[in-house]
Amino acid sequence: MQLPAALDAKLEAVAHSRLTSKNAVLIEAIERFISDNEAKTAAVLSTSDEISTRYAELMERLKDA
Repeated sequence: MQLPAALDAKLEAVAHSRLTSKNAVLIEAIERFISDNEAKTAAVLSTSDEISTRYAELMERLKDA
């Protein structure tokens, strides 16, 4: 993976401070990103379901108005 020089230097510094490889830092970052994204998607879907359930009667009345 080609990174801009400034970002690569920051990645190198993080890896060095954690006594690990840049690859390990990237893997951890990608796993966190995916996990956070999945959690946010689940929260949005759950909220949507709750709103649909809570306001189903109102939406039905508005549909007929």
